[in-house]
Amino acid sequence: MTLSGLKEVAAETGLPAFSGKQMAEWLYRHHVRDISEMTNLSKSGRERLSETYEVGAMPPLTCQRSQDGTVKYLFPTASGQRVETVYIPDGDRATLCVSCQVGCKMGCKFCQTGRQGFEGHLTARDIVNQVYSLPERDRLTNIVFMGQGEPMDNLDPVLQAIEVLTAPYGYAWSPRRITVSSVGVRNKLKRFLDESECHVAISLHAPTPEIRLQLMPAEHGMPIEEVLSLLRQYDFAHQRRLSFEYIVFKGVNDSLAHGRALVRLLKGLDCRINLIRFHTIPDCPLEGVDDRQMEALRDYLTQHGVFTTIRASRGQDIYAACGLLSTAERIADERK
Repeated sequence: MTLSGLKEVAAETGLPAFSGKQMAEWLYRHHVRDISEMTNLSKSGRERLSETYEVGAMPPLTCQRSQDGTVKYLFPTASGQRVETVYIPDGDRATLCVSCQVGCKMGCKFCQTGRQGFEGHLTARDIVNQVYSLPERDRLTNIVFMGQGEPMDNLDPVLQAIEVLTAPYGYAWSPRRITVSSVGVRNKLKRFLDESECHVAISLHAPTPEIRLQLMPAEHGMPIEEVLSLLRQYDFAHQRRLSFEYIVFKGVNDSLAHGRALVRLLKGLDCRINLIRFHTIPDCPLEGVDDRQMEALRDYLTQHGVFTTIRASRGQDIYAACGLLSTAERIADERK
């Protein structure tokens, strides 16, 4: 809950108005597991609260640990489903990749979550719990909404979770420590840009609308050219950062000709491109490229004015890409 929600809870249970702020401190500073631990509330007040409410924190069900330190957690949701969260330590940085839906509607051909189909939205409770109940919570430096689901397709809970993460009464993080990814749900993206100061990452993956449509059915209803037109209305030079995610596929989007098309497509935008290695998923004909090809594309783009990096692959030995663990667990349940 946000502070306004906690104040409403205080009012309806007969607690003083300032109790909302006290509850927020117990939740987001002290991470209590039970209302009985909120000891500066009266005993009778805690009893009344407990009749209707619970803290709602739920520990992970299981995890997989990589040799490189990456940990994939499987969290329960309030509705009884399961969702993946990936903790990625890297030197003095520690990033958490959180999910916002169970499955996804977007149907990208290279994504295991998209192949899983859409199973439901996460609540703000489900989203915040991925941070609240993370064993490594106190080590986190960054959060990326790049797990399962499309954030703009579940925008209200995402914005509510971001408020808790960034507000003074909550975790008090700078919005610059949070990046939200999207395929570009245009109207929702505009609202997000207007209501949040977090960094934005657009799932691009192709230099032309035609190639993008082959990979991402969402291009039908959310043309990348419309998304770029919207982005050009905002200042990314002095405020938040704009980046484009670009998975490189052999023979599909990996040539220098594709690089030239990318430079034309993004002309005039203050942005960066993150090139991402593709790692095979079951029953997908797409293939990745070798390091030489990745580096050639990076160098071409950088030389032509688009700052480009190659994202380091992490957690390959535990299949850290989202969707694989929850799909395996679901199949195991169905076989029982």
